[in-house]
Amino acid sequence: MDYLLAALYGVVEGITEWLPISSTGHMILLEEFLKMNVSQAFWDLFLVVVQLGAILAVVVLYWRRLWPFFRRRGRIYISTTRFLLWCKIIVSCIPAAIVGLLFDNQINALFYNYVSVAVALIVFGVLFILIEIKNKNLRPKVLRTEKLSFSTAFLIGLFQVIAAVFPGTSRSGATILGGLMLGVSRKVAAEFTFFLAVPVMFGASLLKLVKFGGSFTSTEIGLLAVGLIVAFVVSIVVIRFLMDYIKRHDFKVFGYYRIILGILVLCYAFLLAPGATAA
Repeated sequence: MDYLLAALYGVVEGITEWLPISSTGHMILLEEFLKMNVSQAFWDLFLVVVQLGAILAVVVLYWRRLWPFFRRRGRIYISTTRFLLWCKIIVSCIPAAIVGLLFDNQINALFYNYVSVAVALIVFGVLFILIEIKNKNLRPKVLRTEKLSFSTAFLIGLFQVIAAVFPGTSRSGATILGGLMLGVSRKVAAEFTFFLAVPVMFGASLLKLVKFGGSFTSTEIGLLAVGLIVAFVVSIVVIRFLMDYIKRHDFKVFGYYRIILGILVLCYAFLLAPGATAA
């Protein structure tokens, strides 16, 4: 049963990590009803490390855009464009990395609860709708990811801090919304969000692995493997779907979905789970 649940969590992670609808909000609800029979320490590790499967999907799909080295006539060169893109990614990741390293435990204690997640879901859902209405007749200023300036990349990184502090915001939701507000096209906002996830999630997973230690049972290794593989396969499909979807549609549908999910989370917290608001 635990292996089936690990696969289910992999499916949810693969979908919600890339769509701007909050993986945390969905994981909280799923965890409430379908819990794996594992220790709390391993569970905390699993929720973070399963994201590596989703990140590997980005690496595979965008390898040519991300790998800065290339060979020509037997010699290895560095692509200036790709190297600068990585510099922008690192600049954008710095604010969230600092906040995460310094305040991770405090953030979890204060904001990892039903009410905080629900409010973040609703607020950012409304913002998605309002920003898309505002930008309806505006031409984006940045149409290629490589054309992002360092200042714009840093500002998008500040939006990522919001997601780091308030679970339910959605990391992809915060960065995409930030990009749209800064005049970045939907395609560029989505792609840069994918790229930002690579160092952020690798770093978060490494931190969790260090805290957990190197002692795993065979079952725990199996559960991690199932979650990672399923998240990887589902992410491949979802990323391709999203990039095709935004060629013809805006993000408003995700805003409406977030609002509905946030209301459902609030209803559950206050009506069905006494004491959950302080969890």
